[in-house]
Amino acid sequence: MAADYHIVERGGTRDELGEGLFWSVREQALYWTDILSKRLHRLTLADMSVTSWDMPEMTGWVIEREQGGMIAGMQTGFHTLDLDGDTVRTEAIANPHPDLPDNRMNDAKADRAGRIWAGSMPLTADKPTGGLFRLDPDHSMHVMESGYTVANGPTFSADGETFYHTDTPHGFIYRFAFPGDGTLGARETFVRFEDGWGRPDGMTTDAEGGIWVAHWGGNCISRFTPDGKRERVIELPASQITNICFAGPDLDRMFVTSAAEGKHDEPLSGSLFEVETGGVQGLAPGLFKG
Repeated sequence: MAADYHIVERGGTRDELGEGLFWSVREQALYWTDILSKRLHRLTLADMSVTSWDMPEMTGWVIEREQGGMIAGMQTGFHTLDLDGDTVRTEAIANPHPDLPDNRMNDAKADRAGRIWAGSMPLTADKPTGGLFRLDPDHSMHVMESGYTVANGPTFSADGETFYHTDTPHGFIYRFAFPGDGTLGARETFVRFEDGWGRPDGMTTDAEGGIWVAHWGGNCISRFTPDGKRERVIELPASQITNICFAGPDLDRMFVTSAAEGKHDEPLSGSLFEVETGGVQGLAPGLFKG
């Protein structure tokens, strides 16, 4: 099923690797990163203006702190992040890979208890040196899973009882029982991508429990039902689709990032898209409580 989309105008700017979408209810603004260009962007929905900052390292994502400011997933791990005009201030919290300087953080979400669940990957995206980590409000870090090549796309079910995660190159979306105490149940396969679908990248969940997945190399996003059925496809004019986020006061606007890396012959690769979802609403984003 097709749907309308449009390109968010940014003066012709494209992202080498757009990622890490986060809707700020506090600011009524959408944040996302360009990992390879070491940039952070903010789209203010009131006037659709974009503000950008240079980051000191490759940054995969930002998540707001309940107390103000943000947490950023950077090449060297978890950092606090404060933006003051043009000034960017960061402070290291924890590095999941102190002995692997060629690894970086990739994608993350905060749960209802205010913990961050974040994946990592090697810069070359070809070795199983990534993992899944949990950052607690007391700033302690915990290794939850290892052996990922490109840990990606965490999201939670609408009822908060299931955690979804991917290892992009292998084409699997996994699910875990999520009891809410900081542990995970056994890893199960939720969806195995078919030939021609590309690979699963970023994900988000709507208020009805649908799991929306960005297709890297697949020119689309898809909605899967909680039982794993692919019931909706929205085609987009870029092959490397990376992340999805609901935004707006009613969480009924959807934004999608993409990557121009290696695809500069595609005129719209690296664009930020707004997609018409037909009234489907998302869930409020989790905030970090530390």
